[in-house]
Amino acid sequence: MIKEKSYYIDTYGCQMNVHDSEKIAGILKEKGYKPADDISQADIIIFNTCCIRETAEKKIFGSIGNTKKYKKVNKELIIAVVGCMAQQEGIQEKIQKSYGFVDIVLGSLNFHNLSDAIDSVLTKRKFFAQIEKDAKPAIKEDMPIYRTSGVNAWVNITYGCDNFCSYCIVPYVRGRERSRSPQAVLDEIKRLLDEGYREITLLGQNVNSYCNDMDNNWNFAKLLEEISKINGKFRTRFMTSHPKDFNQEIVDIIKQSKNICKSVHLPVQSGSNRILKLMNRKYTREHYLELIDHINTIPKVGITTDIIVGFPTETKEDFEDTLSLVEEVRFSNAFTFVYSKRSGTKAAEMPQIDKLTKKKRIMELVALQNKITKEISQDYIGKIEEILVEDTNPKIKGVICGRTDNGRLVNFYGDKKLIGEFVDIKITSAKSSALWGELNV
Repeated sequence: MIKEKSYYIDTYGCQMNVHDSEKIAGILKEKGYKPADDISQADIIIFNTCCIRETAEKKIFGSIGNTKKYKKVNKELIIAVVGCMAQQEGIQEKIQKSYGFVDIVLGSLNFHNLSDAIDSVLTKRKFFAQIEKDAKPAIKEDMPIYRTSGVNAWVNITYGCDNFCSYCIVPYVRGRERSRSPQAVLDEIKRLLDEGYREITLLGQNVNSYCNDMDNNWNFAKLLEEISKINGKFRTRFMTSHPKDFNQEIVDIIKQSKNICKSVHLPVQSGSNRILKLMNRKYTREHYLELIDHINTIPKVGITTDIIVGFPTETKEDFEDTLSLVEEVRFSNAFTFVYSKRSGTKAAEMPQIDKLTKKKRIMELVALQNKITKEISQDYIGKIEEILVEDTNPKIKGVICGRTDNGRLVNFYGDKKLIGEFVDIKITSAKSSALWGELNV
């Protein structure tokens, strides 16, 4: 009996990378591979990489190094490194020199050629590398997708980025901004809803700039409006927004629609105008707070953000500006990061902040946000919230979980048959960002 070949994908980074891994899995499934139960059992190991922070790179290289032992056992094992890290200048050469057991390197703009790469390695047993240099390649609309995100389905609406924030390497490894056609996006959403998905998450490095690269009279607000006209009970989320392109029109569509979630993720990065200018964020603290005022007119809205501390030259006063903005806005949650120097970006050439200062500031910021999140959570107790049940809680037997329309995680005891259903939950307690409740019957 011929052994069925299997694959293992190790994914790092953002939701975009998670969805890219679903496409990689689709390619592998079409070639006859099945998911491996364990990395040690796989016939092909794919590292879908991220390079937005130095710590991610170090972790990835450590994981790649650990697979050498599997290659010694299985000489036919194929090891591939794909994605953002692979797209960087000099990474291919580094992998060839220090990780000679790797068979394939594909940049973030080339992973769709994985099938050809595998065939080449299997027939020639020769290293295969492909790094696309065109910053604005055509969008591939016919890629197979093996979805693994449960009741939620990811849908790309844009690829790449034109913003060139001074700390960010994404435009260099993801290419320039390209929008999918509105019809392609709407057709995919309708097809996914017909297949039974209950939540759609629109993806882009900057969803608010959707169709800015096209001459078709479309924008992000119009796309949301068309999605809101689709029949059926479902939810639509989107990430990530950029404050320079977010506007009142988007707020109005969210207010009016029953299937656009009352949840906005709007990265601020810093509360200091001086730092925002150095970051090349193209908005001010005052403009950001005006947007928050508009967003807060959405009933029961949940607002989340990203914040970087320790950006080059950040002073105590700059950091205090960030703290005061967090106190003023009262985000329901914040994803906080210590600035990570990335070669090739403008911020890497600026005077750097010492590690101890960055550590103290991130701890102070996290403590403040945790306090705010806990206070907001208390406001839910006793209220009834509609939840889309997403999964079982892996840590507590018999507990399932889902999210409110505005993005709060809710745990409750229930039958896993409820996964994929909308249910009403009475919130009984709150533990920081997570809520607990019981079925309201």
